[in-house]
Amino acid sequence: MLNSQLPTKILFISKSIESSSTRYRALQFYPYLERHDFSPTHSQISGGILSVIKTLGLASKADTVIVLRKTFPFVLTWLLRLVSKKLIFDLDDAIFCSTDGSSSATRKKRFKNIVMLSDHVFAGNKFLAKNTLLFNKSVTVIPTCLNVKKYDITVDKPKDHIDLVWIGSTSTSKYLLNILPILELAVKEQPKLRLKIIADFSLTDAKINTLNIPWNEETEAEELASSHIGIAPMIENDWTRGKCALKVLQYMASKLPVISSNVGVNSEVIHAGKTGYLVSTTNEWLNAIEQLSTDIEKQKRMGIAGQNKVKRLYDEQVIFNRALPILKL
Repeated sequence: MLNSQLPTKILFISKSIESSSTRYRALQFYPYLERHDFSPTHSQISGGILSVIKTLGLASKADTVIVLRKTFPFVLTWLLRLVSKKLIFDLDDAIFCSTDGSSSATRKKRFKNIVMLSDHVFAGNKFLAKNTLLFNKSVTVIPTCLNVKKYDITVDKPKDHIDLVWIGSTSTSKYLLNILPILELAVKEQPKLRLKIIADFSLTDAKINTLNIPWNEETEAEELASSHIGIAPMIENDWTRGKCALKVLQYMASKLPVISSNVGVNSEVIHAGKTGYLVSTTNEWLNAIEQLSTDIEKQKRMGIAGQNKVKRLYDEQVIFNRALPILKL
């Protein structure tokens, strides 16, 4: 007998279907949602009043509306609450403060409004959840995750270079630029080191051999897998504490050992000494680079351990199962 029950309509709202948050916290879950009798769609709310009217109309017809990361003026937040049967807010960044970590009254007010009016909140890490709980007690930590199978590939690695890979964008390039002097010191001791950048920009004036690779969703897994060591430099402030360690998860899924600043969620994801190194000082960076660049077997051992951890805790199927009970309420 065929099931005559109509699928539950879920509408994801974000600033762009191409944004990282949309890809990793919505689109990758579509197949899982559809297998559980949900019908997911997306609406981009940016570009003017027409997109607002369209989105409010779609929201009124959905069973569940999930807003990804974006906050609005109070009137629009109130209208969205008014037309939504069930409203979930999802954040994977510290959108309540400025990108330099300083306080922002406007951002905090918008954040507070949408959190207070939501039925539930999905927070990408414990720091985000702590700040959300100030205004809404219905909060679930839903870490950013990925499809580990996409990154579990075997490709040749260059033998004439040791590639330190960094994946990111212009908006996060400041963290990479901060450690360039350290990398330039490291290459004096390890001449085979090369900095591989997978991003939407090129670095041309570094005093280290650099390979610039334009970011492409179709090729990022191969470019990561053909590298040797993943690096994740960060500074510590409220903005970076809200980050959800995506690049670290990508490195580990690609069986790369990781060297990361000992900051935020990166320090939770990386098991120091087992899947990589957590560092804070120039000497710690240099020692970690030397340890890994001169020991291929350690690279492999840490890489395998890292991938196993991501499979166990951060694979998209694992995280979807955590969110599913909330979606079914």
